[in-house]
Amino acid sequence: MGRAGRRLPALAALFYGALAALVLLGVQDVMFLYEENRCSMTYMYEYPEYLKIKLPKKTARRYPAYELYLYGEGSYAEENKNLLLTGIPVLFLPGNAGSYKQVRSLGSIALRKAEDVDFKYHFNFFSVNFNEELVALYGGSLQQQTKFVHECIKVILKLYRDQEFAPSSVAIVGHSMGGLVARALLTLKNFKPELINLLITQATPHTAPVMPLDKYLTDFYTAVNNHWILKAQDLRNLTTLSVAGGFRDYQVRSGLAFLPRLSQHDSALSVVSSAVPRAWASTDHLSIITEDPKKRMSVLNHHFVRHPAKMFEENPEAFTNLTGAFMWITVKGSKWTYSVYNDSDGKYFAFPLESHRKSYSHVYCENSMLVRKYFFNVWSCFLFSFLFKVVMLKLPDYPSLSHIVIQVPPAVGNKYTLGCEFFKEDSRTVQLPVTHLFSFGLSSSKILLNSTGLIYNVQLQHFNQIGLVFLLGYKDSSDHVTWCFRVPSLAEISAKLHIAQPHDDSSLPQLIIYSSPDCQYEVSKHYPFILVFQIVRFHAGAFPVYIVSNILLTYGGQLSTLRSTGQCSDFSLELVRTAKPYKVEPLISIVVFLQGFNWFREIWESLSLPEVDAAVLSSQDAWFPLVSLILFLFGTGIAYWSGVFFSTSLRLFSSLWLTLIRPTELQKDKLITPRRLCGMIPLALVSWTTCGAFAVLIIYLQYLFKVLKVKAQSSVDSIPEATQSPSNNKTLAEAVNSLKMHITILNLFTWIVLLNLPSLIYWLKNLRYNVRLDPDPCRSTAVILVCILEILMNSSTSEVKSSKLLKIAAKVPLPLSVAMLAFGRMHLYRVPHFVTFSLLLHVLCCFV
Repeated sequence: MGRAGRRLPALAALFYGALAALVLLGVQDVMFLYEENRCSMTYMYEYPEYLKIKLPKKTARRYPAYELYLYGEGSYAEENKNLLLTGIPVLFLPGNAGSYKQVRSLGSIALRKAEDVDFKYHFNFFSVNFNEELVALYGGSLQQQTKFVHECIKVILKLYRDQEFAPSSVAIVGHSMGGLVARALLTLKNFKPELINLLITQATPHTAPVMPLDKYLTDFYTAVNNHWILKAQDLRNLTTLSVAGGFRDYQVRSGLAFLPRLSQHDSALSVVSSAVPRAWASTDHLSIITEDPKKRMSVLNHHFVRHPAKMFEENPEAFTNLTGAFMWITVKGSKWTYSVYNDSDGKYFAFPLESHRKSYSHVYCENSMLVRKYFFNVWSCFLFSFLFKVVMLKLPDYPSLSHIVIQVPPAVGNKYTLGCEFFKEDSRTVQLPVTHLFSFGLSSSKILLNSTGLIYNVQLQHFNQIGLVFLLGYKDSSDHVTWCFRVPSLAEISAKLHIAQPHDDSSLPQLIIYSSPDCQYEVSKHYPFILVFQIVRFHAGAFPVYIVSNILLTYGGQLSTLRSTGQCSDFSLELVRTAKPYKVEPLISIVVFLQGFNWFREIWESLSLPEVDAAVLSSQDAWFPLVSLILFLFGTGIAYWSGVFFSTSLRLFSSLWLTLIRPTELQKDKLITPRRLCGMIPLALVSWTTCGAFAVLIIYLQYLFKVLKVKAQSSVDSIPEATQSPSNNKTLAEAVNSLKMHITILNLFTWIVLLNLPSLIYWLKNLRYNVRLDPDPCRSTAVILVCILEILMNSSTSEVKSSKLLKIAAKVPLPLSVAMLAFGRMHLYRVPHFVTFSLLLHVLCCFV
């Protein structure tokens, strides 16, 4: 090999190493680089107790793994042991691998709140034990969970039937997948919608599954979302709130937690926890349990969207008496500040509006006594909201208002500052254009604000892409002003969209700056390299598709090289040569483009072909330019280094094998023997009668053991010189050739095992209840794979390279890779089918 030939693998290793490093940095950004956890842990004053509710025998027999509990503490738990309940029923549904004991946080806080009002209103918190099932990864039990919750609701309401005012419905709080199960109740044929009046979901992926690993999971999502869209008219009496976790929740990104947009369903609200004002404030019990759905929606909007720092009032008083012997002071200027320290006398400041209406459109006031924190809004990005309590009124909205009155109570021992100003909206609004997406942080746009007031509104034009960073800095422009914002001179805040801008929303995102007079502010924004990291956040679930696609292309390249040269190339070298994005991406892009035409869509549907996943993602605003290319390159980098790691591991384990076991002489194995049939048939029966993933794991371990054995036997150091001959050398060369092909097949098969692992874990956890996994997402595939791999592990390249089908087998991986990227991004369970078909052709090459 020449110098240039030797340089190519080194450059490829460097390039793919850089890609793998970017992936790792993206994972670090998603999992570790976020704002600090400002949530407080809930504590109990008494020991928690979980009272198991006895279920009807038929229900207990049908769902042996599930249970229903009532939460309680101390004396409250003792009183409820006889199940004479008088509270408002609330049912908590845990999520993926969640425990029924998670209800403690809600139940304990609710109990303390009830004690504050002498149990005038209180809740009875029930919780369902789903046996901590992995329902986010295995969808076979979601329908079963939904039916069990229906039975639980009926059991709970029966506990109140002897009450004078027995409740006819329950409120449900669902965490993660528990929220989706709650929504699925409405899809049951015999379920009455009036059994639920309020549904609150926390970090529930409503839009799509995080990892669509089986068909049951995607079908369940389709059924639930279609029902909520088509039957929106029937859901008006159900008030639904979805709370997303923000960027700290790296398991369920906030974009997935938004409820489907329903044109006729006006009683649903989706918020992000970081955008909820005064999130630490309590909720009044009476308002939230009302039977009026419009009032329930008003309460949710009050606490989770507006929250004007006071409790909800359905009909607030139109008149307020200003009591107290306070001094009255009239303020006529357009700007006013007032500082108070240890003042024992209260004051009223009156601002006449008549003289200001012609010149100004808004009035803004702030109080520096209260502490408030910055927060991010899911669409309007209110980034800075430091250390003040503010109020702003639009004067045309109050035409009959003659004065604004500010009451300043006595401030004994306190110090605070008040400030008010009248301004015209246009004079405080600045537009900042967004730099182009493809600038990759090399350019930025900025504006300079010479602050003369207290508030500025920066409108961000065309801010509809993910991965935007705001850089907000300031400069002191006056000798007597020594602080601006009381933060470091350069502040950088990362603001990222959870979802793209809705098509029916033409408003501009806003950056509200609460400023200080005589300070100078520089606001700039640009697309940094973190745009690449955002791809990890939004599309990490598609990584397996792109990795397997690259390995499949490499596998096809090895078969092609075997056909043309008679030798099987090394995995890493073939990956560099074969795995090119231009081979697969253009065709998918052309199909997505053509699907925009009705004639092509009709032809596509007449062929019963599924919709291309990229088109679906584009319709959901989850796709943006170059994302597929970057994902493909990431997949190439991961595939390259996973291949290096796999080969290195095999080398180390084979060396360990040689030290423990004396190697035997290399022999050519027969493809099918009675002994192998005796091993194949029982494994096929295991996959059909117990769990397909279990049989897949067993045959994978057998294959791995076989490859380790061949690797040890084919080691040159392990063969004595006395036994070396031309025939032995030929056998050794053939074994090395076959070993390269086996390593690639094992690499492919490793990902099949990983994708089927959740169903295996589910089966093992529920083995005491049922030996057979039903439904099993990989039962049929497992039977086929057992037969294929039992033959392939004993095959060699000498049998394949003379096959008449080798040409077809070498060309098929390319269209399969294209199909995998087209139809597997949102349906990961399809990936094993494409790999199985390719391996089936390999088996046929051994015989034909």
